[in-house]
Amino acid sequence: MNFRTAFRSADILLPKCKDMSKWSVVACDQYTSQPEYWQKVDEYVGDAPSSLRLVLPEVFLGRKDTSARISGINKKIREYLSAGLFEEYKDSMIYVERTQSDGKIRHGIVGAIDLEQYDYRAGSRSQVRATEATVEERIPPRLEIRKDAELELPHIMILIDDPGFTVVEPLAEKPLKRLYGFKLMAGGGSIDGFLMDKESIAGVDEALAKLSEKSPLLFAMGDGNHSLATAKEHYERLKKAHPGEDMSNHPARYALCEIVNLHSKALEFEAIHRLVKVDDPYKFVLEMSMALGLTGVPCPQRVRIHRNYTVRDLYIGSPTSELAVGSVQNFLDSYLRENGGSIDYIHGADVLRRLSGEDGAIGFEFLPIEKEELFPAVANGGALPRKTFSMGSAEDKRYYLEARKIVK
Repeated sequence: MNFRTAFRSADILLPKCKDMSKWSVVACDQYTSQPEYWQKVDEYVGDAPSSLRLVLPEVFLGRKDTSARISGINKKIREYLSAGLFEEYKDSMIYVERTQSDGKIRHGIVGAIDLEQYDYRAGSRSQVRATEATVEERIPPRLEIRKDAELELPHIMILIDDPGFTVVEPLAEKPLKRLYGFKLMAGGGSIDGFLMDKESIAGVDEALAKLSEKSPLLFAMGDGNHSLATAKEHYERLKKAHPGEDMSNHPARYALCEIVNLHSKALEFEAIHRLVKVDDPYKFVLEMSMALGLTGVPCPQRVRIHRNYTVRDLYIGSPTSELAVGSVQNFLDSYLRENGGSIDYIHGADVLRRLSGEDGAIGFEFLPIEKEELFPAVANGGALPRKTFSMGSAEDKRYYLEARKIVK
């Protein structure tokens, strides 16, 4: 069928595993300050087929064996394909019901997004847009994997602004064929997937087309912003490498993802916090106080600072961004560039409190934005500061499950 928006069906691969719980692992950009989490996952998976062997958890980025890990990923992809591990569902979409760790059910649809209709750069007017500033230095290591990979596995979640619940939610009432249902590892809840028939796919396309009539911004990134940006960069490089060749039907033009309704009751926005480690914490705190006019007098931008297991609320009297997280990020970028140090992005205030007790560590805790503010903010002002928000806790992030071939 001729799809009317950037979202469409795809040739989706599902593994034929005896233990799907060992196959499906959480997004690679989670638990980046907790290598012990990934060690436990590795031990749990053992020798069983697993998406863990096809992705590079970001906790391992920058290590001496990163190149070897990337080579191992592509080798394992070829091994799984040669062994006939996957079953392909041609021209399909999958309706997903994810039971989160809190018991709430998040509904979604897995399909493909057209990268020709996506632009992550500032000022974009495309149908698919980034919600946060893209950190371009985070693309190369992901691109290093994708450029030689035969498969993609997505943890990309894209939001639609559908207050009338016209696109995803009606699928819950349809008698669709159940493809899988299993418990996710490490407290991730459970997941069920159903194969959508042609009538259901056509209904989704029609409902999305009607939404697009209300606003040119139809799809806003929820999770996996840098993964989608990597897919876009890979596709653009392929086009440059094959001038004059028709690439309109190349598999790399599309990226597998899941769309979810922003208004889902299961979807909650949480702030992403910062953990900084510097050689001279006293100098750091002094310069930050002067640069941002930190004060104890309440004003609109508040930041909660964690250090040596103590907590203090301060306010930004001289903001450099519309949001507190943006003002702090601007200072951190400048200070770390000139003085060295490291920054990590932390999900969960409890984790931040624990890690900020380490030597030289300072934690910054922020309030979350209201999710209803997201689409108007992106439509009117462009992308938010990078790593502004997260959808739910780490264990409720999207797990790798489906795959798709991205080579001819």
